[in-house]
Amino acid sequence: MTRFVAYFRVSTERQGKSGLGLAAQHRRISDFVAGAGTLIAEFCDVQSGKDDSRVELQRAIQLAQRENAKIVIARLDRFSRRVSFIASILEQGIGLVCAEMPNATDFQLHIFAALAQEERRLISERTKAALAEAKRRGKILGLKWSVFGCEESQGG
Repeated sequence: MTRFVAYFRVSTERQGKSGLGLAAQHRRISDFVAGAGTLIAEFCDVQSGKDDSRVELQRAIQLAQRENAKIVIARLDRFSRRVSFIASILEQGIGLVCAEMPNATDFQLHIFAALAQEERRLISERTKAALAEAKRRGKILGLKWSVFGCEESQGG
């Protein structure tokens, strides 16, 4: 029976607090593992997918290596949005399984990794364009100030 280490990730504190994205990932992984093996540990980060030095991700990778387990993720973009990182994991012989496409080959994972990386670039472009438009309209972005110990936020 295959042993799995689950990894979950959301990008922002707000997403982490709502719990909806994490719950959806957890359900998808639980459903997959129930028919495929045993879950030995779970790790979760609330951090951008562009940074692959995430603490819990590194712990998941180390445990998977030590226990000869596969890392299971709900979606590839929850693991990383960098082709080079995903390729390095596969080259190290660490098994990587996406619950939404459990029969994907390493070749297919590389293709989906390229798509995830491109989506990260497009998200950045859209965000920068929206912020520039807000600034043109006079919105003050990113300014936080404190009044008598109470913090209020302007913009963003």
